[in-house]
Amino acid sequence: MENAGNGDLCLFIEPYGEDFCLKPGEVFTVAPEAEGNDVWFSTVVWEGGITVWPYEDGDPTKTVLEYTVTDANGTRLECGHQRPPKSGGSDVAELG
Repeated sequence: MENAGNGDLCLFIEPYGEDFCLKPGEVFTVAPEAEGNDVWFSTVVWEGGITVWPYEDGDPTKTVLEYTVTDANGTRLECGHQRPPKSGGSDVAELG
């Protein structure tokens, strides 16, 4: 995934809802932990974000639960990477 826009882009990976925020020009790779899996992605793009469901063998009922997210240098990223700070007492971070 590449953020070719001018603002931050939030990537959500389901089924856990983990989030990773991309700055303009950044590239992240989502890949299964296990080698050799035929992984497909169901993707929803919305203003300010992308939601991805990885699944195996073209079967959306076979959700991939173990995956990695890495940056362009191959560094493994953790959930919440570059998440915007919470604002004004709200319990929800502003993502857009």
